[in-house]
Amino acid sequence: MESWQLDAVSAKFRQPEVLRSDDGASRIILIELPAGEALTEHQVHEHALAFVVSGELEVSAGSESSRLRAPALAHFAPAERHEVRAVEDARLVLALSPWPGPGHPSLAAREAE
Repeated sequence: MESWQLDAVSAKFRQPEVLRSDDGASRIILIELPAGEALTEHQVHEHALAFVVSGELEVSAGSESSRLRAPALAHFAPAERHEVRAVEDARLVLALSPWPGPGHPSLAAREAE
C-alpha cells in the first residue's frame, strides 16, 4: 500500500509531482495552480480525472464550463480539448488512465525499438 498526505506533499507551480505511474494502469500527478494561472487548452490520450483538493477552479471543454470548489471532481474523455484555470490558489490531483493511452507518443517510441 502507498498513501499520501496531499497537503504535505511538495508540488510547485510548473513542477508537478508524479505520485505514481504504472504502465497499463494509471499515472497520478499532484499539481499546484496559483490564482489566475491555467493549464491552457489541451488534450490528453487518456481519460483524465481532476480531483480538486483545495481552492477553486474553472474548468471548460467545448462550450461547457463549470466552477469547482474543493472537494470536487471533473472528468475529461480521451482527446477532449479542455482548459483548467485557478480562480483562487488551487491544488489538484490528476489521474490519467489507462497510462499511457492509445496513441500516446511513448507507445510509438517503444514499438520502434
